[in-house]
Amino acid sequence: MALLFNEGRPVVRLRAFRAIDDPQTCERFIEGHAHVLTAIGVKKVTSSKNDWMYNPASFVLIVESLDGDKVYGGVRIHVSGGSEPLPIEQATGSMDAKILDLVYEYAQKGTGEGCGLWNSREIAGYGIGSIFLTRAGAAISTQVGIKSLFALCAPYTVKLAESVGYRIDTSVGNNGTFYYPKLDLLATVMIMRNLETLTEADQENKDAILSLRNNSNIVRIETLRNKEIEIHYQIDIPNLNQWDLHEIIKNLKHTSLDHRPDDRNLNIL
Repeated sequence: MALLFNEGRPVVRLRAFRAIDDPQTCERFIEGHAHVLTAIGVKKVTSSKNDWMYNPASFVLIVESLDGDKVYGGVRIHVSGGSEPLPIEQATGSMDAKILDLVYEYAQKGTGEGCGLWNSREIAGYGIGSIFLTRAGAAISTQVGIKSLFALCAPYTVKLAESVGYRIDTSVGNNGTFYYPKLDLLATVMIMRNLETLTEADQENKDAILSLRNNSNIVRIETLRNKEIEIHYQIDIPNLNQWDLHEIIKNLKHTSLDHRPDDRNLNIL
């Protein structure tokens, strides 16, 4: 189905689900994300491995056509304690093992990571691959029950992440930064610590996220830089009666010092 327009605005659906509940949509997410990464010269990154499809602690937000045939973007929320480490641990743990301690500390109360954020060229410029999926990720995280969110941000997304409530964590890497996913690209470790209250988000984003939590199935006309898009939000996560965060936390594994990389070989800035 081609991209629909209503009074000049693109019309899309933004839907949430647990990865293991919808493998077909996960496949479409993977295909679309891989295409975007290839376009910027990144053929494979650690966090783009496809094991997350089978991770019971992985949740997906997909932007698609109303009939579900076409995917225009997405983001994932991975909860620490699932069948694999968080992508940020896989990406930077060999460069600085302190990230493993940091995640483990937050994971005791329930933490996760927003990752794999992308949008297709067809929908570029409307905020799907930036603010609207980021807000939706923060909105659904309280359904999952986690208290904080990690993110590994490119330089051009740091300010946006800060506006939603993320803050740079300078305790890892070189004041929070790493070369990732390749040596000429920079990534910054950020954490949203007040996920429930959003006390560090600016007022506009705080209001928008709280509104989505209170009205998770709603049609909204969203605006970014005078460009409007009609988003049909369906972000109540199905089958949450089969989700138990406390059991996930019990599965947490803290990487022992004996199996960590030698700090003398860190490949950080």
